[in-house]
Amino acid sequence: RRLRAGQLIVLESTTYPGTTEEMLLPMFAEGGLKVGCDFFLAFSPERIDPGNEQFKVRDIPKVVGGISPECTRMTALLYSQIVSRVLEVSSPTVAELAKLYENTFRSVNIALANEFALMCRYLDASVWEVIEAAATKPFGFMPFAPGPGIGGHCIPIDPIYLSWKLRLNGYEARFIALADDINRSMPHQVINLLMDGLNARKKCLNGAHVLIVGVAYKRGVGDLRESPALDVMKELQQKGAHLVYADPFVTTLTHEGLDLPRVNLDPDIVRRQDAVVI
Repeated sequence: RRLRAGQLIVLESTTYPGTTEEMLLPMFAEGGLKVGCDFFLAFSPERIDPGNEQFKVRDIPKVVGGISPECTRMTALLYSQIVSRVLEVSSPTVAELAKLYENTFRSVNIALANEFALMCRYLDASVWEVIEAAATKPFGFMPFAPGPGIGGHCIPIDPIYLSWKLRLNGYEARFIALADDINRSMPHQVINLLMDGLNARKKCLNGAHVLIVGVAYKRGVGDLRESPALDVMKELQQKGAHLVYADPFVTTLTHEGLDLPRVNLDPDIVRRQDAVVI
């Protein structure tokens, strides 16, 4: 409805490969304007990392892929006014896939770290010591940390866009499915660790007082989207634990049946708990 001659339209939201060409282009071309001549259309994935003080918008290179070479050129011209480096690629699909590859890379490697943590537990070794030792290799290795699962609006969701699109094209993305399965199982592993810790002190999870420290999906933000802490808390509540939480960025917590009191992280409150889950 708002399209007019001379406009540049850039999709930044992470999406499945083909969105720009298969969905947006036909919609914008309906009015008779010609792409690459009357209007310009491209995809350029956003790469913002909320709470990251080291990399600001201007520091992060932009990948741009236009419907036509002129669309790519116009998009690169726009972003070159804002960021220090612009990389032009051959098509919107390549740009869409680049973003999905970035997030799939993280999902798969986090899953590997998570499974390695489980393996180390079976072998009675510290996964943190193992990772620290491996990270001393100056080439061919990048350390990822295990945790209670994956959260946020990117890593748990974006790879599924890719696997869905591939399934429509007759291919099953096995790495994506396996990584998703491992990562989504981690909240339950946290519960197992907690029950083992309580049992070692002759305490039962049912009726235990548990303090959850940090409920957002990452430090320094108040974003609860897909936070694995929510899954941990829901299962703890179902098993009869009495929960409170501490998070300076999340002032209220009401989510899918959860309605928990927020407390300050002070010694008196901590001492009254049977367990603290960070």
